[in-house]
Amino acid sequence: MVRRRTLLGAAGGALLGSALATGTARADSSITVTPGTSYGSWEGWGTSLAWWANVFGDRDDFADIFFTTNSVTYNGKSLPGLGLNIARYNLGGCSSNTYNGSSMVASANIPAFKQIEGYWHDWASEDPTTSSWDWTSDAVQRAMLVKATSRGAISELFSNSPMWWMCANHNPSGSASGGNNLQSWNYRQHASYLASVALYAKNNWGVNFASVDAFNEPSSAWWTATGTQEGCHIDASIQATILAYLRSELNSRSLTSTLISASDETSYDLARTTWNSFSSTTKALVNRVNVHGYQGSGGRRDLLYTDVVTTAGKALWNSETGDGDATGLTLASNLCLDFRWLHPTAWVYWQVMDPTASWALIAYDASTLQAGAVQTKYYSLAQFTRHIRPGMKILATGVDNSVAAYDATNKRLVIVAVNTGAAQTITFNLSGFTTVSGGTSGVVPRWNTVTAGTGDLYTAHSDTYLSGKTFSAAFAAGSIQTFRIDNVTI
Repeated sequence: MVRRRTLLGAAGGALLGSALATGTARADSSITVTPGTSYGSWEGWGTSLAWWANVFGDRDDFADIFFTTNSVTYNGKSLPGLGLNIARYNLGGCSSNTYNGSSMVASANIPAFKQIEGYWHDWASEDPTTSSWDWTSDAVQRAMLVKATSRGAISELFSNSPMWWMCANHNPSGSASGGNNLQSWNYRQHASYLASVALYAKNNWGVNFASVDAFNEPSSAWWTATGTQEGCHIDASIQATILAYLRSELNSRSLTSTLISASDETSYDLARTTWNSFSSTTKALVNRVNVHGYQGSGGRRDLLYTDVVTTAGKALWNSETGDGDATGLTLASNLCLDFRWLHPTAWVYWQVMDPTASWALIAYDASTLQAGAVQTKYYSLAQFTRHIRPGMKILATGVDNSVAAYDATNKRLVIVAVNTGAAQTITFNLSGFTTVSGGTSGVVPRWNTVTAGTGDLYTAHSDTYLSGKTFSAAFAAGSIQTFRIDNVTI
């Protein structure tokens, strides 16, 4: 894992949808939404804060752009707010102090904006009211956490690395070899640190973390002392020990309702390996399995869903993903695969702002830390986030290039479809629903993004109509469309 993120190859993974994965041209097609098959209530969309919020966390315009559905002016243009409602707060492992002759060892390759300040600065005292703790740390990222919360976001606390002094080599980027770097006598202390911050946030920041995750891609071996970010390898057996400590530490602070999520492994297949290595006792400690989507179109999403949701009865999130396609077509394609096979109840993009433009929704300059251009990927994601909202029921479509969501309160059906191949017309069959009448005169509002060229960028249209319980729409090559069908009952 260099640069966060180098995508894992799909070799060895089942390509669940070869036409979607290869982008081959297809003839006109149809999609049938099945109201009798659903995959739970949608919890929402999110982003990790970490680096971008460490730079821009004090800006209200970005808080509005990412965490509301308002129209927000940015660089002279009006942006449709993404409406994210999940903020993952990165509890840092860095500090610049010296204690008893020891200080943090920083990788020569980690830039300053990726060194996230932690709060527990030395091992002299576990009491968060003592001078061993500095609650003024990490002010900018924390500001964005508070802004997101005030805009209605729920939050998760997660760790890329324990505090530097808990690490064997005092380097929060990893060990020399990429092996375990958390000292054995600090397993409980790492859990205590997380629980103490969760309690302090509740009492002092107005932030009640819904869940806590002690790890980030812990089984991967790319966390080394020369890395470009914080990271720590932690074997699955050690994870199990820490998870038990974490539940105990949360409970001892009366945070019994705070969920534990784990293990944020980098791929669907590795997540299965880690999960299935846990004993039943350890699995019982985990309320939700978090997985990262860096396997792209590969990996057995379906088997992870079976192991975690069907068999174990746990919740499942895609808690981090990203890719280097600035158009957002890859994002949309893989997101549809998640909805078809993984069935998460939430989906989180890694960094909504990034110095590498192709990874960003909005880019910024790593040297000047000045915000820059809005990428097409921003509008591609808006096709999903602005319309599939928390509380909606995710329905089956039976294909790899679309998702359907139903709002029972408003009797509204939303369909998002992705066309990765040549231009075609797609017909949508809603015959399984009891009533389908649409808007005035049967209109079906739609929003369109053409990911290549100079076409629509989340552009609204009112030129599509129901014909009974079906409707059809023309899709340009490499396009994403969202349809809203009103007055629908199951």
